[in-house]
Amino acid sequence: MLEEYIFAGFGGQGIMTIGIAMAYAAMLDGYESAWIPSYGPESRGGTANCSVVISDEAIGSPHPSHPNGVIVMNAPSFQKFEPLVSKGGLLVVNQSIVPYKSERQDIQTVFLPFSEIATELGYPLALSVVALGAFNAIKKIVSDESIEKALDFVLPAHRKKYLDINIAAYKEGKKRALALNP
Repeated sequence: MLEEYIFAGFGGQGIMTIGIAMAYAAMLDGYESAWIPSYGPESRGGTANCSVVISDEAIGSPHPSHPNGVIVMNAPSFQKFEPLVSKGGLLVVNQSIVPYKSERQDIQTVFLPFSEIATELGYPLALSVVALGAFNAIKKIVSDESIEKALDFVLPAHRKKYLDINIAAYKEGKKRALALNP
């Protein structure tokens, strides 16, 4: 098994956090994993993406050229990464700020308003965790228990008080994605 993902959006949307959480959860579930960040010129407001590779064998390269899973949280990321999703792969899109639809028939897509969902939950900063929930609901690579432990691990000390709302955001993302893709 080899899973190659790219998570992308604006700096400050939690892209790196969900990438680390996915990689760490994979390790907790007994897989090999790698996480590589990539930042634009600014850390907040500029572009940011990360690669996550998960395998049941040693990982040869942590840089996916044709990922089989992509989360895009903004329009520039959609334009850059939607064409790279491998045939049969998954594209998860923040419908709140991405005005495009995929024309591809060879991939699975999930379009949800992650920004609005996070705001409804009372914590707008959890939008990326909502997306992670939607993504993992379809991919089913790592266990929910490991994601919850990973979120606890990756949240900095000053944000630990938001662990419960982040877990709720993850669960809500899963629920919404499964409602679209039973």
